[in-house]
Amino acid sequence: MNRSMLILALLATLTLAACDRKPTVITVPAAPVAVPGPAGPQGATGAQGSEGSQGATGKSGDGTTVIVMPPASAPAN
Repeated sequence: MNRSMLILALLATLTLAACDRKPTVITVPAAPVAVPGPAGPQGATGAQGSEGSQGATGKSGDGTTVIVMPPASAPAN
């Protein structure tokens, strides 16, 4: 029984080794590539934008500094 299992294992190994599959080569056809032509003339300059209004001056602070700490992150595992 042991010899038949050994012979069967050797035959299976040889059978699988004999199946040398060749890799399939897929050739992709060349697609036409668009090539840009020469640059055309420059367009007209756009209209000037209107000027914005001046903002109001803010209120001065009372001299205290507030520091906001971000929440502590969880430790990395």
